[in-house]
Amino acid sequence: MNSSAPIGILGGTFDPIHFGHLRLAQEIGQALKLEEVRFIPSGTPPHRGSPAGSAADRLAMVRIATGGNPLFTVDDRELRRAGPGYMVDTLAELRREFGATRPMCLLLGADAFLDLATWSRWHELFTLAHIVVAHRPGFPIDTWHTHMPQPLAKEYSARLMQQPLAVHLAPCGGVAVTPVTALDISATRIRDAVHGGKSPRYLLPDSVLDYIQSNKLYSGVQ
Repeated sequence: MNSSAPIGILGGTFDPIHFGHLRLAQEIGQALKLEEVRFIPSGTPPHRGSPAGSAADRLAMVRIATGGNPLFTVDDRELRRAGPGYMVDTLAELRREFGATRPMCLLLGADAFLDLATWSRWHELFTLAHIVVAHRPGFPIDTWHTHMPQPLAKEYSARLMQQPLAVHLAPCGGVAVTPVTALDISATRIRDAVHGGKSPRYLLPDSVLDYIQSNKLYSGVQ
């Protein structure tokens, strides 16, 4: 392991975690030669309703899903924080822990990146980490500007790295776009399947599905 290699940060409700999350983390972690990809389950997400699964269950499922992969680590800090969890606060904490020079990369899907200007203190994110956008086939990069609000489009144009591995050369401030395998999986679809008495097998690890069934999660979710 390279102790100066970038740290990847993947936040989310993980309600439940599924192969879309895991494959994105694996592919970007390898492509950008990250030291680790740190999964950070959100506590009280500011952008959506309360998760269907409890904090304890969602954390347990993330630990089960990521166990055995030396690239993956799990961080429960947002679940221990009172009130809404803002990524800018989490990155600020991590920056203090890792120091001023360690590169950090916030991993986002393209849809989340296009909504970035709605995030709390979103401009500050660039002072704390690089933003790495997972690009899926069928979502042409050259059309992104038509979907971006002008302030985000300006940052994107100014910060875009032509070589994603450039995230190793500075602690923060860049935008890198990395292709990933398109897996059209959503946690909502999994919850709906469980609620409807259908199997979501092959959308998520068997070990996570076993946990859902053993703990009777999502059976009452609409």
